[in-house]
Amino acid sequence: MTTPDLPIPRYGEASLADVMPSVLATLGVGDDNRLGLEDTARAVVVLIDGMGLVGLRARAEAAPFLSAMSCRELTAGFPSTTVTSLASLSTGVPAGEHGLTGYSSYVEEVGEPVNWLSWRQVSGKDDLREQLEPESVQSHTTVWQQAADAGVHVTIASSRDFEGTGLTRAVFRGGSFRGVTTGGDMVSLAADSADRGHRSLVYTYAAELDFVGHVRGPDSDSWTAQLALMDRRVELLVQRLPAGTTVYVTADHGMAEVLPDDAVDADAEGSPLRDGVIAIAGEPRMRHVHARFGAAADVLATWRGVLGDRAWVMTRDESIKAGLFGPVVTPEAAARIGDVVVVSRGGLGVVQRKRESRLSALPGHHGALTDAELLVPLLSHTV
Repeated sequence: MTTPDLPIPRYGEASLADVMPSVLATLGVGDDNRLGLEDTARAVVVLIDGMGLVGLRARAEAAPFLSAMSCRELTAGFPSTTVTSLASLSTGVPAGEHGLTGYSSYVEEVGEPVNWLSWRQVSGKDDLREQLEPESVQSHTTVWQQAADAGVHVTIASSRDFEGTGLTRAVFRGGSFRGVTTGGDMVSLAADSADRGHRSLVYTYAAELDFVGHVRGPDSDSWTAQLALMDRRVELLVQRLPAGTTVYVTADHGMAEVLPDDAVDADAEGSPLRDGVIAIAGEPRMRHVHARFGAAADVLATWRGVLGDRAWVMTRDESIKAGLFGPVVTPEAAARIGDVVVVSRGGLGVVQRKRESRLSALPGHHGALTDAELLVPLLSHTV
């Protein structure tokens, strides 16, 4: 299969994985300044979940402070989803190397897809932190560890609910964790943390924009109103930072809307999309399809026949050769990529209404390669 129109993230040049190695270089930690950022002694990285560049540009009037910041266009990695993006930000490498290949991945030793946000099976049954030790699942040294080892005061100021979770252990180990309770608390803790030590690095995270995009849709008035609140939050943070601090604001992905008529239900009675399939992982805009032994070719043909030109449907080897998961794909990462990889085009979403009832009911989704999902900003401002 040839895919000449398949968009590939700009790994090594202008992707989310290139941000933190560059920020570390500005702090005097290594020299991998891929983005050519200016030196600083204090850096604050704000990640606004779901704030894609297309959405930000379309609602610029709702976010005057953010829109006035210096902006560079980046791509998220693939899939354009939170788990993969946070791991890429925190390790400086794409999914093919860090191995967190989607919102959920089929893990053979578990026997079903694992949701990496909760570190449980998609069915939600078991806490898997003992069976799948986070530090082993994602074994790369994090940028936070590198900075702390070099004498930088490192703080992860994120929701207190995330402390000690599998994903936090996997990608945010290093430095000190400060549990955030509200948006105002985020502003206060991040500003305080930035003013510690001779060199400081602060990471802070906001989830609300992504949440309202999923529930109300990325084109909703609710999304615009939440963006305005995020704009004010960043402005308040900047006002409290010590002189000389450089603030970077970025995102893990954007979002697209899946209308009911564009949803294909793999759980529908008699659906051929289940034929020969062990498990379907990922999310509606990007699916990993794992086939029974000897059935991969038939599964590929079935999915191509059902979805047609509404999706790129390719084999694992084709997706790796195309560079979707980065220039290097480890055996461990490859095992978490489907025998068949399905990437939505247009408004398509492949849902599983029985197995993923809540996820399937949402209007807002991401994971694919449209500009609305893939493009993210790198905004910067020096106090």
